[in-house]
Amino acid sequence: MVKSPDELTLMRLSGRMLASVFEMLEGIQLAGLSTLAIDDLVERFITVDLAARPASKGQYGFRHVLNCSINDVVCHGVPSADEILRDGDIVNLDVTLEKNGFIADSSKTFIVGDASPAARRLVRVAREALWKGIGQVRPGAHLGDIGAAIERHAKAAGYPVVREYCGHGIGRDMHEEPQVVHFGRPGTGMKLREGMVFTIEPMINQGTREVSTDDDGWTVRTDDGKLSAQFEHTVAVTRTGVEVLTLRRDEAQARARGV
Repeated sequence: MVKSPDELTLMRLSGRMLASVFEMLEGIQLAGLSTLAIDDLVERFITVDLAARPASKGQYGFRHVLNCSINDVVCHGVPSADEILRDGDIVNLDVTLEKNGFIADSSKTFIVGDASPAARRLVRVAREALWKGIGQVRPGAHLGDIGAAIERHAKAAGYPVVREYCGHGIGRDMHEEPQVVHFGRPGTGMKLREGMVFTIEPMINQGTREVSTDDDGWTVRTDDGKLSAQFEHTVAVTRTGVEVLTLRRDEAQARARGV
């Protein structure tokens, strides 16, 4: 659960590499691509350009390197040659990467082309909710502080938080303790300690928070068919606060500007 300074150094490398995967994707025209084509592109980038391992491939029997969750798909969307991204879609791309034995995990909801104002608002609030949670991370804080901040921000915007899926500790294994839920009460749950590393990954729905899994055993959808958006980062508890290990350059620049 708590990582040593040497382990954190290796996790920073994995995190920086994973951030570069998303920076690559940000330069791609997604409209017209199949989700399987995106999966292939990410696999080549991780294995060839970065000489790393896509940690999701083979995990729990999953055959792909990323999840592609479009519109009403909340999480765990399976890449397919028949699923083509179209103008106006939103799609969450969830990618993991392992280097030197340590795993990083991150996701981003991309807006494809000219999405509706309602879709753009949902994506914006989901991104803000993640950062509200990250802002609670520091030694002595509680896991409940993270979930409460996320839920409070989403509810203020009129959106519910999905409760069936949560963040998690991460390191040599993809899923370690603790579980990091995205709702709750301040001052409750495990107390955070320097060196802890975990993901925060809230899923925010446009309508009901209720979800169901397709017959494929993977794809999770909103029960009412409305949109869902998610953002995720791997974070470390530092002596003075938090370090976002999967931070992208555009995010770092935006945070420096106070955006």
